Amino acid sequence: MAGLSLDHPLAFTFGLLGNIISFMTYLAPLPTFYRIFKSKSTEGFQSVPYVVALFSAMLWIYYALLKSNEFLLITVNAAGCVIETIYIVIYLAYAPKKAKLFTAMILLLLNVGVFGLILLLTMLFAAGEKRVVLLGWVCVGFAVSVFVAPLSIIRKVVVTRSVEFMPFFLSLSLTVSAVVWFLYGLLIKDKYVALPNVIGFTFGVIQMVLYALYRNAKPRMAAKDVADEKATAVDDTLKVPEHVVTIAKLGAPAVVLKTAEVHAVELPPPPTEEAKQEDSGLSAEELCEVANKGINTTEQVQMVQAY
Repeated sequence: MAGLSLDHPLAFTFGLLGNIISFMTYLAPLPTFYRIFKSKSTEGFQSVPYVVALFSAMLWIYYALLKSNEFLLITVNAAGCVIETIYIVIYLAYAPKKAKLFTAMILLLLNVGVFGLILLLTMLFAAGEKRVVLLGWVCVGFAVSVFVAPLSIIRKVVVTRSVEFMPFFLSLSLTVSAVVWFLYGLLIKDKYVALPNVIGFTFGVIQMVLYALYRNAKPRMAAKDVADEKATAVDDTLKVPEHVVTIAKLGAPAVVLKTAEVHAVELPPPPTEEAKQEDSGLSAEELCEVANKGINTTEQVQMVQAY
């Protein structure tokens, strides 16, 4: 049984609704990117969902161009390409160096390399209806990946019990969009449009349920964050002044200085000539002889004592 044409009011209505809702879905991350723009930081947000969404939109445009009478698919995905590109540019502008390199690598690998390969293979090894079928299944696979991409965010919500990085209206719009596009695909008998939206609806419902469960929950740190905090605490505990570290490096024992009392010490009186004579063991005449010869008395005494 053939599906309804776009000339049919019901099919056109759901297609138009799908365009409107999908356009709103594309705009749903606007608060997120406004936050990134204001804070000049990507914080904990990831670029992968937007790169995958851009790739999926590119594929659907290619599919709609091969298949006749798919104007509504072209319009919505063309808008998606423009919006997702803007998001990625903003992300690259404020992401740290490591995230920038990762995003650029994914863009080159997926949106240039893989898309170019698909374009080349479908043009060389398939023709007519076979090309549409082959590309249709490829589109299904990557449409599913768009819905599955937030799985990392879902895991983060469960681990941290925080919905900060999973906006509710984005999840809601994805769910409603999936329902409308499923009905559109069902009406025009296009399984490649209908199938991925079943999975999209499922993941959208899961995200909204998690939001309801954790929106008022007390956030907790992920295991990595806890480990980092413990390491920081240990570092702070072991932190000592620089001069103590220097002493340790020199091998000196650690000492604790206390306030000491200072007392006057009575020095003994200088020795008399007789005392000097007794200490040296020389007679007065011998001392005079040494002085006349210009020899240092102290050295002479040492010489004498050595013998």
